Amino acid sequence: MKSNQKVTRVKLLIEQYDDYILFGLVTAEPDYKLSIALNKKFGISLKHKSPIIPDGESKPELFFSRFSNSTSGDDLTVDLISNRNGKYHLLNKLKNIDYLIQIQTNENEVDKDELITGLREIESITAVFNIDLTTIKDKNLHYLTQ
Repeated sequence: MKSNQKVTRVKLLIEQYDDYILFGLVTAEPDYKLSIALNKKFGISLKHKSPIIPDGESKPELFFSRFSNSTSGDDLTVDLISNRNGKYHLLNKLKNIDYLIQIQTNENEVDKDELITGLREIESITAVFNIDLTTIKDKNLHYLTQ
């Protein structure tokens, strides 16, 4: 028996990622050495923070390291997040990216080109990508806003 009910689709436009900038880094350096290089280059103080552990994963050893400069009173917050743990990736859509740098600021304008140039000047970084979050659909993207 067929139902004559009409299906109504509702699209929610949520722009929760507009308040930060995300860059992807390709490098062979371990996370702690990369955080030291970023600290020296940009005059920040990245410190180890609790790792990101994806919910519902059957592998207890699966985690992604995170470094943050979360000092109170700063207008700028920088997070360095590993996108790779062995053969697993935090954001599967970005498998070519080793690390993510999330920059959140209270100022309206941040010169992305200046940041990209500064990141490319670090000797151990092979490539820098500006990631547009509106084009990425990944189930783990919400871990970046925690």
